[in-house]
Amino acid sequence: MTDFTMEKHADGVAIITWDTIGKSMNVMNQQGFVDLEALIDDALGDDAVKGVILTSGKDGSFAGGMDLNIIAKMKESAGDMPAQGLMDGLMATHRMLRKIERGGMDDKNKGGKPIACCLPGTALGIGFEIPLACHRIFAADNPKAKIGLPEIMVGIFPGMGGTTRLVRMMGAMAASPFLLEGKLSDPKKAKSAGLVHEVVPVDELIDAARAWVLSGPSIVKPWDEKGYKMPGGAPYHPAGFMTFVGASAMVNGKTQGAFPAAKALLSAVYEGALVPFDTALKIEARWFTNVLMNPSSAAMIRSLFINKEALEKGANRPDVPDQRVKKVGVMGAGMMGAGITLVSAMAGMDVVLIDQKQEAADRGKSYTADYMDKGIKRGKATPDTKEAALARITATTDYSALQGCDLIIEAVFEDPKVKADVTKEVLKHVGKDCIFATNTSTLPISDLAKASDKPEQFIGIHFFSPVEKMMLVEIIKGQKTGPVAVAKALDYVRQIRKTPIVVNDARFFYCNRCIIPYINEGMRMVAEGVAPALIDNAARQLGFPVGPLQLVDETSIDLGAKIARATKAAMGDDYPDAAVDEVIFWMEGEGRLGRKSKAGFYDYDDKGKRQGYWNGLADKYPRTETQPDLYEVQHRLMFAQVLEAVRALEEGVLEDIREGDVGAILAWGFAPWSGGPFSWLDIIGTPYAAERCDQLAEAFGPRFATPDLLREMGDKGQSFYTRFAIQADDAA
Repeated sequence: MTDFTMEKHADGVAIITWDTIGKSMNVMNQQGFVDLEALIDDALGDDAVKGVILTSGKDGSFAGGMDLNIIAKMKESAGDMPAQGLMDGLMATHRMLRKIERGGMDDKNKGGKPIACCLPGTALGIGFEIPLACHRIFAADNPKAKIGLPEIMVGIFPGMGGTTRLVRMMGAMAASPFLLEGKLSDPKKAKSAGLVHEVVPVDELIDAARAWVLSGPSIVKPWDEKGYKMPGGAPYHPAGFMTFVGASAMVNGKTQGAFPAAKALLSAVYEGALVPFDTALKIEARWFTNVLMNPSSAAMIRSLFINKEALEKGANRPDVPDQRVKKVGVMGAGMMGAGITLVSAMAGMDVVLIDQKQEAADRGKSYTADYMDKGIKRGKATPDTKEAALARITATTDYSALQGCDLIIEAVFEDPKVKADVTKEVLKHVGKDCIFATNTSTLPISDLAKASDKPEQFIGIHFFSPVEKMMLVEIIKGQKTGPVAVAKALDYVRQIRKTPIVVNDARFFYCNRCIIPYINEGMRMVAEGVAPALIDNAARQLGFPVGPLQLVDETSIDLGAKIARATKAAMGDDYPDAAVDEVIFWMEGEGRLGRKSKAGFYDYDDKGKRQGYWNGLADKYPRTETQPDLYEVQHRLMFAQVLEAVRALEEGVLEDIREGDVGAILAWGFAPWSGGPFSWLDIIGTPYAAERCDQLAEAFGPRFATPDLLREMGDKGQSFYTRFAIQADDAA
């Protein structure tokens, strides 16, 4: 069987339908390219065929992109010359798409048959690069559809003609949001931007395309016409020159040089704009091969596409019956509770939002109303969807309203006694099968579960703030948490369309366990006299969204001081961060609590905008005359985090390295280009990582001591994705 079939109609229109077997959305594979080309050859060579329509057999979508295993197969096919295999595979694809684009025309642009593409809905990646090669794109008026080229988000760029065609269609400046930011558009916005030609009702899609095909249209693309000039100017044109200068500055400003795909894309666009179209395709293929050969792209694809998708599909879900949530109770209507209520109601669940005071509960419900109002202004929601979401929320002080809930999420004040009191009161009103989840970022789940008479039905669900924007949810198993509770939490996270990771209970769980050392290392360096700008910029040049000092300002210094005191009380003589406390307690004493107080490591204006580093830091901690090397600062920041990730795996807090990598990127923006902590260690190699840890430990202390697991793997020359391949088999 084949994913592509063709029907030739009496009016001379051949309709090619793409319907990937066994998938809910079309995905291109190697055989698909072969089959599509064979059908195109058939149609172009048949005198009875006047034109072609390419469409999808899937309701609501055209295609979701490429089966990324194709890349591995291209490499394997060339044996000792993987780059040659990639280049050959890419050029074969370019030839096939160029065949569509030329439609059988001769060298003088004569003859040829029109080929239209009909998009019933979403068209992404190669699912949009194929339409770009067609002569006219018809999109269904489907507001839920997303159209665009998101490849840059997973560490590559549109390398099958999308980059070259989009720039020639729109000009470099107009194309940049779609290429460099992976911007996606609904059909109407795509038409306004010039990405598609027509938007019609879905039931008129084929008829509209058929009428166009039979109208005898001109099918010569502008870049195949004599005298073609690129919109906005080519690089040697004054306007075009300024565009490329600006684009280069923008790319380097946003990526800090940490993301190879963005630089390669810009190079492909610039160099391709200097030459004829077919040569530009070769240049694009060479730069795409360059990116695919970079270990960063393989790591990003694995973590942000393959691993992330596997976790979202329940890779580590216990084998128990479906546990989808119908009615959820949310305890506490503060910022976290209001956010949890919002995402639950938007996912179609009935929500009971409880707070001590009715005014507070109503305010928590109004968070959903305000959010939906903003969505209406942006065209992302309607008054009807707002009304439906609000109708699902009951804001009250009455615990009896929790009857019928199959999941409770407690999000009250971060105090064990308060949480215990709420837990006991809730359990008086819910059924025996109800699962109880606590939203906490630091308190041990096993201790909190002691307030329940059914600890096997007690679990941690750690949301990140703001709930509606952050894509990761950390699920924490207590010592007695049972499989049904885990499945309930996973199914709930799937319902709210976020990515889950499941970890075992331990101090700070996984995400905070890794991010606190990152913040602490930054503050240690301040105390040592390292320039704050060097610390934060070193992190940004590693690809982190914010440096450690900016991050502690954003999360608040008094919160950091509170965590430090609680940790010290719990650990006693084993507490390792006295040097950090000196800085954070001093800042707290100075009243510099971060952005919220408009005073922290940074100065702020009246509107809370950063104005630069506070000069008082240099007075308290004078800069050393000789500043450390950039790479030393970066390695301290990186290893402070990745060693905690390794220890979490070693201790069984993490059970799957996929969760460690995906969680790190989604929770705190760990160097996305690296694919996550374990992928980064694989990139630099475990032998070097162990050696570098020894050097850092000797220079800066035992916090950099090489974990036994890393030492053993370094001695054996193992990688994490080899040693733990059984757990990560979906990512191979």
